[in-house]
Amino acid sequence: MRQQPRARVVGPLEPFAEGYRLELAGLGFRPGPIETRVWEMARLSRWAAVQGLGVSDLSVDRVEEFVVFGRGLGLWRPASMRSLRLLLDHLRCRDVIPPVVVAELTPLEELVGRYRRWLVVDRGLAPSTVRRYEGSAFRFLGSSLAAAGGVGGLTGGHVNAFLLGECSRLAVGSAKGLVNELRSLLRFLYLEGLTPLALATTVPPVAGWRDTGLPATLARSDVQALMDSCDRAQPMGTRDFAMMLLLARLGLRSAEVAGLTFADVDWRAGEITVRGKGRREDRLPLPVEVGEALVAYLSQARPDVDTRQLFVTCCAPRRGISAGMVSDIVHGACRRAGLPEVGAHRLRHALATEMLAQGAAMVEISQVLRHRDLATTAIYAKVNLGALRQVAQPWPGTGR
Repeated sequence: MRQQPRARVVGPLEPFAEGYRLELAGLGFRPGPIETRVWEMARLSRWAAVQGLGVSDLSVDRVEEFVVFGRGLGLWRPASMRSLRLLLDHLRCRDVIPPVVVAELTPLEELVGRYRRWLVVDRGLAPSTVRRYEGSAFRFLGSSLAAAGGVGGLTGGHVNAFLLGECSRLAVGSAKGLVNELRSLLRFLYLEGLTPLALATTVPPVAGWRDTGLPATLARSDVQALMDSCDRAQPMGTRDFAMMLLLARLGLRSAEVAGLTFADVDWRAGEITVRGKGRREDRLPLPVEVGEALVAYLSQARPDVDTRQLFVTCCAPRRGISAGMVSDIVHGACRRAGLPEVGAHRLRHALATEMLAQGAAMVEISQVLRHRDLATTAIYAKVNLGALRQVAQPWPGTGR
C-alpha cells in the first residue's frame, strides 16, 4: 500500500507542525489523515507567508479568506473551515492566535440566558432538557416580543398565536411537549416580575387521549437479527454489540447508554449504575451476557481515549458518544439486518413485551424499566392480545 508522503510545512506555521501531528495522533487519527491535515496546514502557512501575515494574524476571518482562495484555485480537495477547526484550536491553546471574540449579547439572548440559569440552578433539569426548553424560549420570544413591544406587553393572545402557528406542523406528542416548555418559560417570566400576569395559566391544553394506541415493539427474532448484524470481528461491531445488549437486555434509554462511565460498572458486585430521568440513579444486576460483551469491548476494541465515558467513537477525533449516536447505531443495524429503521427506544419496548410474554408481572416490568408510575408500565398490557380476547365482551348480536 502506497504511503502518503510526509507534508513539509514552511512559513509562519512551521514551528507548530510536529506538535500538531502529535495532537492529531492523540485524537486517534491514522497516519494518512494526519498528513492530509498537515498538508492543509502547509498550504495555509504558505498562503500566510505570501500575504505577509504572521501567526498572530491568523484570525477566523483571515482563515476564511484562505478557504475562499483555495476554492478559487479549483483544488481537488480544498481546505474547509471544518477541517481547519482543530488547527485553530491547537494554535489558540498555545496562545499564538487571538481567542474567539464573543459578540455582545442581544437583549433576547440575555433574557434566555437568565431563563437557562433558572432551569439549571432552580429546577435542576438535565442538559438535554435545558437545551430543548431553551430552543422553545428563543422561538416564542423571538417571534412575539416585537409584536408585544417588550416582555411586559406579552398577553394570552401572543401565546395562542404562537401555539397555533407551531402546532399546525407538530404531532400531538410534540405539541404537548411544546405546551409544557412554554408554560415553564411563562412561569419564569412571572416569578421574575417581567410580566404582570401569570400567563402560564392561559396556555391551552392539547387535545388528545393518552395511551390510545399500542406501543410499537419488535419481535424477538428481529431483536436477535439486530444483534447478529454486528460484526464482532471488528472494533466497531464489538462496541455496537455491547451497546445493543444494554438496550435490549436491560432496557436502557439511549441517553443512559451514552452517559455510562467506568465508575458505573461494579464488576465485583455484578451491578451497573444507571443515571436516568430526573437525576435518578438505579443499580441494576449485570447479566452475564452483557458483562461479557462489555469486557470484550473494553479489552479488545475500546481505543485509549482520555475520557471516563464507557463508549467512544471509533473514528477520529475520538470522543465520548452522544445519545443521538446510539440511535444512529441502531439505525445502521436495521439496515444491515434488512429491517425497517427504528430508534433505540424500540428495543426498550421489545424488552417489556418479551417479559410480558414470559409471564412477568407488571410490577416486575416496571422495576426493570425503572418507571416511577405503574400506570406508565400498564400500556404494555395492551400488547397481550390473546389475554385481552379472553376478557373482551362479545359485540351484541355476534358470537366470540
